[in-house]
Amino acid sequence: MSTPLLPILVVEDSAEDFMALGRAFRKYALQNPVLRCADGDQALEYLQGHGKHPAWPKSLPAIILLDLNMPGTDGRAVLHTLKQDAHLRTIPVIIFSTSSNSRDIEDCYRMGANSYLTKPIAYADLEERIRLIIDYWLEASELPVLH
Repeated sequence: MSTPLLPILVVEDSAEDFMALGRAFRKYALQNPVLRCADGDQALEYLQGHGKHPAWPKSLPAIILLDLNMPGTDGRAVLHTLKQDAHLRTIPVIIFSTSSNSRDIEDCYRMGANSYLTKPIAYADLEERIRLIIDYWLEASELPVLH
């Protein structure tokens, strides 16, 4: 892996969905720390102020798994803000949403999403999606070095 210990940021309001993701990441022995922001505001606070708050890691994440439909600042607003920020726009953002609506998909790609995956219902399918994310984004891809 080119960036073995950078965190994976999961922006997910559902504790149940986050626990399932965590189990899937552990199954594949992911070494990267997996962080959760429970809403868009918390995600932006971490990403825009990384290194300033003692509770957050000093490094930016290798990738971001971003849910779209959250209360408050939703995933669309987070994606838009990230892709407008010169310091954050190169972090790969993978939309991970229950929505398979073609308009949502098109809007996210138009705003700069790097990938769009629909959350599967079956846990075995979730594990397979996580395996693909790890294989592609963390092992095969050359990710940008963020300073």
